[in-house]
Amino acid sequence: MQVLQVQLEVGPDPAEVGRARRWARSRLVGSGIQGDEPLTETLILLISELVTNAVVHTGCPAVLRVLFGAGRVEAGTVRVEVADSCARPPEQRHAEGDDTHGRGLELVDGLADRWGWKAEGQGKSIWCEVDRGVPEAAYERGVARRLASVRP
Repeated sequence: MQVLQVQLEVGPDPAEVGRARRWARSRLVGSGIQGDEPLTETLILLISELVTNAVVHTGCPAVLRVLFGAGRVEAGTVRVEVADSCARPPEQRHAEGDDTHGRGLELVDGLADRWGWKAEGQGKSIWCEVDRGVPEAAYERGVARRLASVRP
C-alpha cells in the first residue's frame, strides 16, 4: 500500500483556517478527488473544524496533514490530522440551541468514519478518516445524528 502525505504549517491566527481550506482543496483535487464530489466538501468541513479547534483553543501553531491511501485500502481512506504543541486533550462539547460554538467535534464525529486523538511529542494530534467509497453514507449518518440531537 502506498500512502501519499502532504502537510501545511498553520499559524496561530484564525485567518489561517481559510488558507488551510484553500490549500487542502487544491491538494484534494491534485490527488484525483473531484472538486464537486460530496467527499471533497466533507473533507474540507472536517479540515476546517480541526484547524479551527487547534488555532482557537490552543493559540499555538499547528501542522495539517492529509494522507491519501491511509487506513482501509479497499475503501481508499483519506486521513486528516492536525497536530499542535498543546498537550491538553480535546474536549467534545455539546452545543445547545443557538450556541455559536461547541459543535466542531460533534461535526467531526458525525461526518468522519473514524476519529480520535493521540499524544504526539509535547502536544497532540487529532485525526479523522473518511472512506472514499462511502462519503454520502457518512454525510447522511452525520445529518441523522445532528437532527436527533436537536429534537425536543
